[in-house]
Amino acid sequence: MAGGGFVDGGTLKRAHQYEYKITGYFIFACIVAALGGSLFGYDLGVSGGVTSMDDFLKDFFPKVYRRKQKHLNETDYCKYDNQILTLFTSSLYFAALISTFGASHVTRNKGRRASIIVGSISFFLGAILNAAAVNISMLIIGRILLGTGIGFGNQAVPLYLSEMAPAKIRGAVNQLFQLTTCLGILIANLINYGTEKIHPWGWRLSLGLATVPASLMFIGGVFLPETPNSLVEQGKLEEARKVLEKVRGTTKVDAEFDDLIDASNAARAIQHPFKNLLRRKNRPQLIIGAIGIPAFQQLTGMNSILFYAPVIFQSLGFGSGASLYSSVITSGALVLGALISMSLVDKFGRRAFFLEAGTEMFCYMVAVAITLALKFGEGVTLPKGIGIFLVIVICLFVLAYGRSWGPLGWLVPSEIFPLETRSAGQSIVVCVNMLFTALIAQCFLVSLCHLRYGIFLVFAGLILIMSSFIFFLLPETKQVPIEEVYLLWQNHWFWKRIVGNGDQIELDEKTGSRV
Repeated sequence: MAGGGFVDGGTLKRAHQYEYKITGYFIFACIVAALGGSLFGYDLGVSGGVTSMDDFLKDFFPKVYRRKQKHLNETDYCKYDNQILTLFTSSLYFAALISTFGASHVTRNKGRRASIIVGSISFFLGAILNAAAVNISMLIIGRILLGTGIGFGNQAVPLYLSEMAPAKIRGAVNQLFQLTTCLGILIANLINYGTEKIHPWGWRLSLGLATVPASLMFIGGVFLPETPNSLVEQGKLEEARKVLEKVRGTTKVDAEFDDLIDASNAARAIQHPFKNLLRRKNRPQLIIGAIGIPAFQQLTGMNSILFYAPVIFQSLGFGSGASLYSSVITSGALVLGALISMSLVDKFGRRAFFLEAGTEMFCYMVAVAITLALKFGEGVTLPKGIGIFLVIVICLFVLAYGRSWGPLGWLVPSEIFPLETRSAGQSIVVCVNMLFTALIAQCFLVSLCHLRYGIFLVFAGLILIMSSFIFFLLPETKQVPIEEVYLLWQNHWFWKRIVGNGDQIELDEKTGSRV
């Protein structure tokens, strides 16, 4: 059937022999590693709030401030259209895009833990520079350091969580990354709501407090164990087995450890992991995990709401305080969505969440577009009832995204790559994600200005396309051991035509000839 390709238990190699208990050591490692998400989330949340603060605009973007004052009590699509202002947001994601390739080298050769520590240091330095900024150059350099930190963190943390987690709860564990991202957004919006009242330096406090999650991540990272997968990859077999026994809470780990050894042996034969991604047997992972899902995650339109929620609500005629308050509500919906997904994704599966939430998101975007087409941009304040309706619809959209494309956009790519291409694959995931994140950040306000309500219809159309992509091409990965996910492609209605039985198309790594 379309989009099927399930693998029954009999076709998996040793999965039924895996044993585990939930240990305190395992919980500590996952919670500390997941703090990497809070860096990403805090920045997502803080940027939009800071760029809507009058004190920040007066210091760095006086033209935008004057335009805002002119349209203070009116609805206006173009109130915040300024490319340098949006560069403040997008520069971070361009930096993350570039840094993830360096992060791939560190993650593969030095381990996931090393990338997490490097990321926390870079993010800390960027937060300090942003808080002390006296000109736009300092702001942008600070944002580049923050972006480098996010590039390393987003490269390593989803891999770390997926590799540490037992197969049956991998979905919930991996989504700790999304949960901490959402909590970071919520906390940033709450801080913005408070600092907006502190004149004239409240924005500095908002940006400077990013040092807190960075410090926690660094301190925790020093005490993190490396993942067994990474230790095996580095040839540290004895240490890998000890860590595996410790995180699984049992000495009966022979089956899982043997799978790690097999995967590592295959990985060692790969001298060029990025080149290996182009091979036919890795085509599904490349198209779905490395390109399709991370690109579509941004094309939902969600990050435009996260970046610019206060700006959007001010453009709708909300006052400064009310706009920040509304963005707190939407980020709260995001946290709730993440909790729902964590609780149920390993029961109902990835595909069900993608498809159900995609249907909802399409309807909400159309509703926003129709409402704005009828009532917005007339140079007057929106009626209170219409404003409340828009906040509710946006919150419902955020809730749907928060339990689907948000967490699953990181979970699915992190669990479908084989070990030999996992760090390279995750680099492509982060690269594509950050490229589209940066493009959305840079282009949304100018698109809002020129396309008006049509921008939301564009997002609705993209959501329809991406839901079809999931329906036809993504097999269900719930509870499949991470080193056996490759078997799904061989049983999928479409991908089996490309990958065959796994032995049909192999390349000799030394000669490049077909064997």
